Amino acid sequence: MLEKKSSFLEQNIFVSKNVSVLDKANFYEYISVMIDGGVSFAESLSSAHEKVESTYFKKKIQELIVYISSWDSLSKAMKKIPQIFKLSEVSIVESGEETGWLVSSLAKLSEDMKKREELRKKISWALTYPTIIFVMLAAAVTVVLTYVVPSIQPLFETADVELPAATQALIATSDFISGNFALLILILISCVVSFIWYKNTPSGRASLEKILFEIPLVGTVYKNYILANIASTLASLTGAGVNFVKTLSLVGRSSQSPLYESLFDDIRTSVSKWEWIVAAMEEVNTDGRYFPTSFLQMLSVGEKTASLEKIGHKLSSQYEREVEYSLSNVTKWIEPLALLVAGWFVLWFAFAILWAILKITQVVG
Repeated sequence: MLEKKSSFLEQNIFVSKNVSVLDKANFYEYISVMIDGGVSFAESLSSAHEKVESTYFKKKIQELIVYISSWDSLSKAMKKIPQIFKLSEVSIVESGEETGWLVSSLAKLSEDMKKREELRKKISWALTYPTIIFVMLAAAVTVVLTYVVPSIQPLFETADVELPAATQALIATSDFISGNFALLILILISCVVSFIWYKNTPSGRASLEKILFEIPLVGTVYKNYILANIASTLASLTGAGVNFVKTLSLVGRSSQSPLYESLFDDIRTSVSKWEWIVAAMEEVNTDGRYFPTSFLQMLSVGEKTASLEKIGHKLSSQYEREVEYSLSNVTKWIEPLALLVAGWFVLWFAFAILWAILKITQVVG
């Protein structure tokens, strides 16, 4: 009975339903190697099932095995598990099955996913440093205002002297934060929860993305990151033999950007009417804001020479480097900005305290 209860909890409560990109990339690489070695689909999946650590992913692989045992193809089985496998991944596998190049399609899919994940991690790590700086700075300011200032405040209250405006402002700020600390924490938590909820709504994502594009330096990083993913996905899908119209639809969805997804819907509509891809991109890029001229020029060469896959990979590598360069610019400005904020607060604190002490000693003298 205890064993059954434990199994139920394991399957329904403690099991994370998120499968990392790296886990999926390793999964594709592993079954690619196994199939290339002459192992059947079912046996390859069974072996992959044993290697995977995620309980939820194990469960979904077991479902794949059941579908394939019922004579489904790998792509058809993947379509039945949309929680794990994206349409772009399914399309690459499907195209590989149709062309007889499934092994290489799976290997390329794994390699491209690992590259995109590596780029995402670089951005995350680069943004961790400035986040820590500002969190520590906010914590230090809070400690000073809630503990240090109140401890020296009695000194000023007993002195029969008019305090400087800077000192009065410092004491008023300290009193406000100390007296409403719980309320301020509650407001902060509410703001964070509301922000997370809002950014997960379609309108919220679109609005926040517009703001993100306008932020200096950060907007450049975000744009280059999207373009790198677009180029990589375009290369993967065209290399797998997926038709252009379907490719453009999947590229838009895979960008995870409401703005670019909308742009690619318009591009796909134009291409379905036998228009060139780059020409369709130029129509939605009238101000050159979303697709740089160099990006379109290289794609145009790839389109005219039937080498979109090769050009796409080159563009992806180029914009990955652009992301790294943009990130270095962001982090380069973060430290001076943090020092400026910290310096301003220290100057205010020192000026307010020392000026007040000077006035008190003058009166006493």
